[in-house]
Amino acid sequence: MKVDSKCSGDWFSESFRREIGSTPPRTFTSRVSASEGLVKRMNFYGKLVGHEGCVNAIEFNSTGELLVSGSDDIQVMFWDWATKSRKVSYHSGHLDNIFQTKIMPFSDDRKIVTSAGDGQVRLGQVLEDGRVDTKRLGKHEGRVYKLAVEPGSPYVLYSCGEDGFVQRFDLRSNSPTKLFSCSQFTVENKQPSSSIRLNAIVIDPRNPNYIALGGSDEYARVYDLRKCHSGSSCNFDKPVNTFCPRHLVECGNVHITGLAYSNMSELLVSYNDELIYLFQKHMGMGPNPLSMLPEELQKLEEPQVYSGHRNSQTVKGVNFFGADDDYVVTGSDCGHIFIWKKKGAKLVRLMVGDRHIVNQLESHPSMPTLATCGIEKNVKLWTPTSKKVQPLPADVEEIMESNKQGREDHSRLALTPDVIMHVLRLQRRQTMAYIERRYDRADDESGEDDGVAFVVGFPDDDTASEEANPGECNVS
Repeated sequence: MKVDSKCSGDWFSESFRREIGSTPPRTFTSRVSASEGLVKRMNFYGKLVGHEGCVNAIEFNSTGELLVSGSDDIQVMFWDWATKSRKVSYHSGHLDNIFQTKIMPFSDDRKIVTSAGDGQVRLGQVLEDGRVDTKRLGKHEGRVYKLAVEPGSPYVLYSCGEDGFVQRFDLRSNSPTKLFSCSQFTVENKQPSSSIRLNAIVIDPRNPNYIALGGSDEYARVYDLRKCHSGSSCNFDKPVNTFCPRHLVECGNVHITGLAYSNMSELLVSYNDELIYLFQKHMGMGPNPLSMLPEELQKLEEPQVYSGHRNSQTVKGVNFFGADDDYVVTGSDCGHIFIWKKKGAKLVRLMVGDRHIVNQLESHPSMPTLATCGIEKNVKLWTPTSKKVQPLPADVEEIMESNKQGREDHSRLALTPDVIMHVLRLQRRQTMAYIERRYDRADDESGEDDGVAFVVGFPDDDTASEEANPGECNVS
């Protein structure tokens, strides 16, 4: 029986092909997960309720049967997500919000590593009797948002922190190794400047020797771990490659909140109050982007761009979806989940995922299932259970325009060097005027001085005084 080729992208026809044996199981899974018709049927499946704080971390185990979550309540919970039942819950030992939970491979789902706002990286081990032993593996100065587990290794993982350091942990060892510190780029022959506060770390699945890092500047850096020998520091000024959209180079007012590698080593980068970009390997700027000539920079191919969301208020993740990573997913300050086709960046699904903000999204390892979390105290699950294809909401343009307006308004409020110098000059004038007034009152025996308050404002409404220019700093 012949199947109409026009329906080849439709999951019903793919199901039929699988039934008659014309499509192998692995091919069927890949095609169905990538079916746009299936993605458009993504619908709310249920909640995992049990945490008493915002849920910041979620991950499926390798088989996809279980999901682990971490929260502001510093509890770690294991769930049978299909039945929405909690299997294990334990106190992590952290002193602040949990930001990452990772299940170590080949540990029978009994070893969970976590990181948190207290700077600690900790291990929880589920014992045969159901109790959980926890211990500290190491510590950073400042928050640790992300961990990366070496693919296929039951022992090795990496952390990055706000202190700018990358650390390597081996569960067979008693102490971690500081591999290197990530520093701001400088022109050649100049000393390195201050370190980068790191928010994201991911390992290239096709070549685990490469890790990508993102943090408090505009550059995603890729390092070769083979150059970082145990017990010694590698040259933190020399990543093997860097990635950044041309218009953001040296802009100085954006930072990276999320990174993800596809199965084809494409690098997805999400910027705070900017957009999401997909980089191919050939789009890199080399070890130091500041050494590129302007004409070389202009020759670089532009990355694919994904827009419509807003990433301002929290440290949001970004991810791929589908067996072949055919979709890009992220959360938004508007509380929506955005799903785009990876190729062409077409928005195919927009769902309300949180009453406030959606922060993290994780794909099931083999099924078209998505787990999300945000400001609410639960994990939400999404599966293609809708009986019909769901169109984009009627107000999609208004949602995206509101997010765009918010980004642009925030960009206008950025304190550029000119604005900062303007504020400092006004502050100096105010201080000198205060000193002159104080000397004029030198004969005053009261001994009481008038306080001076400096308030920086950016009036942009009709109530601003006619003497002040909208958008300029007011010091009073």
